[in-house]
Amino acid sequence: MGLLCSKNRHYTEADTEENTQAAEIERRIEQETKAEKHIQKLLLLGAGESGKSTIFKQIKLLFQTGFDEAELKSYVSVIDANIYQTIKILYDGSKEFAQNADSSKYILSSENKIIGEKLSEIGSKLDYPRLNRELAEEIGNLWKDSAIQETYARGNELQVPDCTNYFMENLQRLSDANYLPTKEDVLYARVRTTGVVEIQFSPVGENKKSGEVYRLFDVGGQRNERRKWIHLFEGVTAVIFCAAINEYDQTLFEDEQKNRMMETKELFDWVLKQPCFEKTSFMLFLNKFDIFEAKVLTVPLNVCEWFKDYQPVSTGKQEIEHTYEYIKKKFEELYFRSTAPDRVDRVFKVYRTTALDQKVVKKTFKLVDETLRRRNLFEAGLL
Repeated sequence: MGLLCSKNRHYTEADTEENTQAAEIERRIEQETKAEKHIQKLLLLGAGESGKSTIFKQIKLLFQTGFDEAELKSYVSVIDANIYQTIKILYDGSKEFAQNADSSKYILSSENKIIGEKLSEIGSKLDYPRLNRELAEEIGNLWKDSAIQETYARGNELQVPDCTNYFMENLQRLSDANYLPTKEDVLYARVRTTGVVEIQFSPVGENKKSGEVYRLFDVGGQRNERRKWIHLFEGVTAVIFCAAINEYDQTLFEDEQKNRMMETKELFDWVLKQPCFEKTSFMLFLNKFDIFEAKVLTVPLNVCEWFKDYQPVSTGKQEIEHTYEYIKKKFEELYFRSTAPDRVDRVFKVYRTTALDQKVVKKTFKLVDETLRRRNLFEAGLL
């Protein structure tokens, strides 16, 4: 009988412990559920090459702990790939241009032709060698060849990436045996986003009590990646749509017959009309302004079908501002034309951004945070 009592006491103690654990699990689930309710969901959308991923990396640098040494080291192979792929594009492009009329300026020196063939072959591989001093010198010599510079001037026809000049001007540093990428190197490094990546942050700093907490989702912008967007559309506080305004004279990576700006216009229009975004705020980032202002005075805005009615009205900085305002107005008109009457009260803001400029990105996200907090207070009847 004593043994039976002992067993019952053992079972009772086990049950109590199990119940305590269950209660603790329930309490944690409840806490996490409450915490989740206070997290604002942001969706970062845009066509390929719009600068979304650079914005995402800036958020990690600005509002989290940045990149640790292991993460920085992982970008060495990415940067090597960017360099080899770019020099191949330029060399192959010069050969293509050299076949046309008035082609003499695209013909390389005999020595650089040999180097070009070697580097083009490397650029065709899936596995690239680590950049060393010898290869960096050869790439640098080819880059300086006038034929390659003439080809680079027509980069909009060849899918030449924005990071080209930066990496070519830093070849010696990048080829050092003990090279560790800097934050700036990481921002310039180009990796096409596939799938979905997310990050949680607060624009006011680490003290989450002093401001909203956001979970930002970045998804691939290329056409074949967009089918992955749909399942993320529910419960979104705001869509941040990136439009690269410098790409009005460029074509898509995945369809060289399609103008990038026209693709961006059609994509923005489609996103605006999604039923699940009925009450979702829209933040439009007119991105890559730094490249745009360097280009627009030499490449007419009206080469793009959407901007065909544009006529220059001034010169220099005034003209740059005028063209920017024209593009901004075009997007605003598209927004209001594509917004149903029952959605006119949703928040819509436009920001001029340069994803590579940390100060600009920080200021922009603080403005976004302020806008969304005011919206939340308004909906709660506190404003």
